[in-house]
Amino acid sequence: MVATLSRWLVLATITGGIVGTGTSLFLVALHFSLDQTANIPLYIQMILLPLGGIINGLILYYGYPHQTDLKDSTIAAVHEQSGKMPYRTLPIKPLAAIVTLASGGSAGKEGPCSHIGGTIASLLGSVFRLNPELQKRIVACGVSAGFASVFGTPIAGAIYGVEVLTIGRIRQDIILPSFIAGIVSFEISKLWGIEYSYFPMTSAVNFSEIFFIKIIIIGILCGFVAWLFIEFFEQSRLLFRLIQLRYRIWPPLMPFMGGIIVALLIIWIPTDYLGLSLPIMESALNGEQVPYVSFFWKIVLVAITLGSGFYGGIVTPQFVIGALAGNVFANFLHVDPIIGAAVGMVAVVASASNTPFAAIFMGIELFGMNIGIYVAASCLTAFIIIGHRSVYPEQLVAYSKSIWMTLRPNISLEKEDIHISYGLLRKIRRIQHRKKHRYSKIK
Repeated sequence: MVATLSRWLVLATITGGIVGTGTSLFLVALHFSLDQTANIPLYIQMILLPLGGIINGLILYYGYPHQTDLKDSTIAAVHEQSGKMPYRTLPIKPLAAIVTLASGGSAGKEGPCSHIGGTIASLLGSVFRLNPELQKRIVACGVSAGFASVFGTPIAGAIYGVEVLTIGRIRQDIILPSFIAGIVSFEISKLWGIEYSYFPMTSAVNFSEIFFIKIIIIGILCGFVAWLFIEFFEQSRLLFRLIQLRYRIWPPLMPFMGGIIVALLIIWIPTDYLGLSLPIMESALNGEQVPYVSFFWKIVLVAITLGSGFYGGIVTPQFVIGALAGNVFANFLHVDPIIGAAVGMVAVVASASNTPFAAIFMGIELFGMNIGIYVAASCLTAFIIIGHRSVYPEQLVAYSKSIWMTLRPNISLEKEDIHISYGLLRKIRRIQHRKKHRYSKIK
C-alpha cells in the first residue's frame, strides 16, 4: 500500500502539473480572445455568430478523423476504451471553444479543459505503459485536474472527475490521485496568473425549519430547471441532426445555421446571455434583481449553440442557469436572493450532471461553510428530482435513484430507454436506414 501511495503521488503530481499548464495556456488564450470581442456593436455581434459557426464547423469536420474506433469522450474512454483517447485531436476542441465563445456562442469553458486533462493523462498513461485499469484511473485524474484548474475548486474538481463517471457509485480508489492532481493543477494555474472568483458569505445564517424547507423547495425547482435544460439541449441536438440528414446538408453548415438563429434571437434577447454570461451570473450572486425569464433565455441560447454543432463546455452554463433561477425563486419565496442564487447555482450542476457531492464541495469552496447545510440540502434534492436524466449520455447507471424505476445496471444513459427522445430519434434512424439501403442497392 505504501508503494501504491508512492506511485500515485508521482503519477498524479506529474499529471496535475502538465494538465495545469495546458489548461492555463488555454484560459490565457480564451481571455485574450474574449477581450477582443467584448463590447462590440450589435450588428457586428450578429455577423460574428454565423462566422464563428462556420469556422467551428470546419475545425471540427476536418480536424477529426472520420474513421476511428476511439470516441473523443473522457467518460467513454474510462468505460469503453480502457483509458485510451485519440491524441491528435488534443488542440481541436480548445481551438473550437475559443472560436465559439469569442464569436458570442453561449457555452462554457470547462469542456476543453476536461478534454485537455483527459487526453494528456491518457497520453501519459501510454508513455508510462500503464495497464488498462491504471490507464482508466489516470484519465479520471486528468479530468479532475482540468476541472480544478478552470474553476479554482480543487476538492470539487477531484470528486467531479470520479463522480461524473457513474450514477450511484463513486470509485474510492481514484479519489486520492484525483485530489492530488487537482491540487497540483490548481496551484500551477495560479502560478500562471489565472484569477478565480469566490463569493464568501461571511454573515452567519440562522437555522430555522421554515427557511430550510424553502431551500429544499428551491432545490426541487432547480431540479426541474435542470430537466428543462437537458430537454431543450437534447431536442435541439436531435432536431439539427434530423435536418442535416434529411436535406443532406454539409455538416460544417449546421453550426453556421445555429449562429444565424442565435443572431436573430439577440434582436429580442439581451446579449448578456451570450458567451460565458459571467457578469449576469455575478449580478445574481450579488443579490441584484434579474429578469424572471433570465434562466430560460440562457437555456434557449445554450441549446441552440451546442445543439447546432458549436463546441463548448456545458457545466459553466449550468452555473449561470442555476444562479439566475435560484435568485428568481428566492424572490418568490422571500429568501435572501444571494443565498438563493448560491444554492441554485450548485443545485443545477448537481442535478444536470448527476454530481451531487462534487456540487456540495464546490458550493463550500465558492461560498464558505456558513451555508454548507443549505447547499447540501438543495443539491441532494435537485439530484433526486432530475431522475436519471443527464447532460452526459455516456454516464453509467450503477443504482437507480428510486425503487419505482427499473434500470439495467451499468448501462449508459444513451442506451437506456427512459433517456431517449424517441420521436426525433426514430426519424433519424429511418433516414439513416434508407440511405444505407440505397447505397447497398447501388453497390
